[in-house]
Amino acid sequence: MLKKILLFVSTAIWLAPFLLMLLIAFSSKNTNSFLELFADNRATFQNFQNAWEQAEFSRYFLNTVIVTVVSVVVILAVTALAGYIMGCFEFRAKKIIYTVMMISMGIPTIFFTIPVYQILRMLHCESSLIGLILAEVGGGHVIFILLFSKFFQSIPKALEESAVLEGASEFDVFFRIMFPLAGPVIGTVVITQSIWTWNSFLYPLILSVNQPKIRTLSVGLYSFQGENIVEWGSIAAGACITILPMLLLFVTFQKYFIQGISGAVKE
Repeated sequence: MLKKILLFVSTAIWLAPFLLMLLIAFSSKNTNSFLELFADNRATFQNFQNAWEQAEFSRYFLNTVIVTVVSVVVILAVTALAGYIMGCFEFRAKKIIYTVMMISMGIPTIFFTIPVYQILRMLHCESSLIGLILAEVGGGHVIFILLFSKFFQSIPKALEESAVLEGASEFDVFFRIMFPLAGPVIGTVVITQSIWTWNSFLYPLILSVNQPKIRTLSVGLYSFQGENIVEWGSIAAGACITILPMLLLFVTFQKYFIQGISGAVKE
């Protein structure tokens, strides 16, 4: 009984901010006070309309979709190939590369902000969606490489050898055999990287300073907060718009996410 009570209380505490966000989003009052939301209040979609049209959330939504989709596709391809090489091939510098990757995981992302910005300036794309995509794609994404590496190591070597004997090249083995088998890891990478890129704030904020048209949803939410007035209703509505796609993505592919993580833990 005590476990059920603790579970109920913890669930209520976890859900409370989301319920409050929904109440504010559909409220006709510009307030974040829980008591005021029930005092002479009525439900309305005006906050969603203001966020989508007046605050240009439609543009920010499209920018976020483009950056997220392209980044996920590129990162998936690169990390899968890197994981295949690290997991299925032996070469002299393998241990050194593993060591460097593990060390790089302990370096905060903010340390790379200035170098990344300087590189994008050299490429003359620091204020464009291409620059934003390059900033999100850049980095080791070591955890994904390790997931793919461990998964490919678990596949029987005989499967790969038989394909080579049949005349398949290394690329054929990867794209036609190894990659399709890595469904659980692919699901994990897609969900995790989608959430990271969708919620990314630092690079979109820095790169959109001189070009507001490339803002993403996270930066668009931040722009609602003025010096003297805070549009709580529009912020809450924008937060709902921001959360919904990733919530649907996770609910749809959570089976693959759990399989990929559990498989990596077993290895």
